[in-house]
Amino acid sequence: MGSMKTTLVAAALLLCLLAGVSVVRAEDPYLFFEWTVTYGTISPVGVPVQAILINGQFPGPKINCTSNNNIVVNVFNKLDEPFLLTWYGIQQRKNSWQDGTLGTMCPIQPGTNYTFKFQVKDQIGSYYYFPTTGLQRASGGIGGLQVHSRLLIPVPFDAPADEYFVIAGDWYNKGHKSIQKQLDTGRSLGRPDGIQINGKSGKVGGSNEPMFNMEAGKIYRYRVCNVGMKTSLNFRIQGHSLKLVEMEGSHTVQNVYDSLDVHIGQCFSVLVEANQEPNDYYMVFSSRFTKQPLTSVAVIRYANGKNSPSSELPAPPPETATGIAWSINQFRSFRWNLTASAARPNPQGSYHYGKINITRTIKLVNSRNNVDGKLRYAINGVSHVEPTTPLKLVEYYGIQDKVFKYDIIKDEPEAASESNEKIVLAPNVLNATFRNFVEIILENHEKTIQTWHLDGYSFFAVAIEPGRWTPEKRKNYNLVDAVSRHNIQVYPGSWAAIMTTLDNAGMWNMRSEMWERAYLGQQFYFSVLSPARSLRDEYNLPEKTPVCGLVKDLPEPPPYSNSGIF
Repeated sequence: MGSMKTTLVAAALLLCLLAGVSVVRAEDPYLFFEWTVTYGTISPVGVPVQAILINGQFPGPKINCTSNNNIVVNVFNKLDEPFLLTWYGIQQRKNSWQDGTLGTMCPIQPGTNYTFKFQVKDQIGSYYYFPTTGLQRASGGIGGLQVHSRLLIPVPFDAPADEYFVIAGDWYNKGHKSIQKQLDTGRSLGRPDGIQINGKSGKVGGSNEPMFNMEAGKIYRYRVCNVGMKTSLNFRIQGHSLKLVEMEGSHTVQNVYDSLDVHIGQCFSVLVEANQEPNDYYMVFSSRFTKQPLTSVAVIRYANGKNSPSSELPAPPPETATGIAWSINQFRSFRWNLTASAARPNPQGSYHYGKINITRTIKLVNSRNNVDGKLRYAINGVSHVEPTTPLKLVEYYGIQDKVFKYDIIKDEPEAASESNEKIVLAPNVLNATFRNFVEIILENHEKTIQTWHLDGYSFFAVAIEPGRWTPEKRKNYNLVDAVSRHNIQVYPGSWAAIMTTLDNAGMWNMRSEMWERAYLGQQFYFSVLSPARSLRDEYNLPEKTPVCGLVKDLPEPPPYSNSGIF
């Protein structure tokens, strides 16, 4: 009887197709948002400064969604300058058109609006959004984006009593326009003025209103992101332990920490049990690896609390070389939770990345030097310059020969770029083979910490070690349960290794997440083209997408086809 029913269904489906009747598939839910971007005066670290607000807020509105939701955000730009948002860490499958970088999209012009449409496909975790135009990130326009698991997917911990999103980072009182002018005239960013926590900076013993509330005996989830410009932070809570449960979209082995280093661009979730006396307690953020330490606090208040927080803060980790070793050891303690489910109904550990043959090794060395008397940052000797027409549009319209050359950096840096002697200014685009499994080595010869991010993908962070990388170092890789994430730090005089499958067609940005460096050239784009030119692999240019520059008046190319799709 079952086989007959299957045959009848198949026959009916075939008749529908022959008759030209389309088969409708139910879509995942849609969430709609309307945001207005304006200037406003705020005082995150005690000095009034012009900031970028979204719906009058900093941090901006939080997007609270569920895996596979479709997100529609209509952004009205009321600034006097172009504006563009990126959805940091969201792997927009087949859709670099909505990535929100200057290499993929024309910015939203003043007095106009643009509607972003993307799906948080097969993802869970803690992310954020921020502006990518100029130095606007220094003035706000930043908010949290949290993706919950669908109800049918089990989560490896009980539902917390409440969740709090913590947007923290270094802050400059100059404002982004002054900072951009400073960089454009050849000077460096300099030291930050303080650390903001959800738009505020607290001092020990100050009259700090409580930012978070807890009840004794309950467990709370804190989603913490470092959204700053250049400073690594250490995060801790007075009198409480931190149980790490999620990092950049992956459930982790649930180790317990007294404090956690969170580097620029990184996000994680911790569970905090309210198991202390009902008093007030300080949440503490302090700078890492800086000559002049910075500290900021926020108050966590217990219900029926009796006393103010103690002025004695938990000690920060060690600094200098000892501190780097401490931080590397903490990185090595992070493990992917292979017994937990992912955003799809299959175990995370079913993807055995350590058994896939590497098809390409790319070694990237960051450097800095002056070009024509101005500071520039580079990758393998090339400092990226954004053309007036987004690279993705240039490629889509087939006029790339007029704008850029592929592969001006090689997979192995030349001796001159390794020794920091020569920097060339040019658009920096690497051709990548669709679905290749690549190993990327990030080698830092400088005296400052670096952080790196890859749009459109998660990668396996398999190793960080001091010294220089050689192929023999592969024996030290974690090829079993390295965390799948999208951001990694590289310590001074050290290297890091990541591995990923380039299976997401599009134009994807790999950059320093330290925004001074990205702005001054420490970035490039992977061009990942599907030979099939099929909608199975990549979406067409969305309708009503603004075009600019050289392609503004060109006829739109033939769309991708439906070949291979059903």
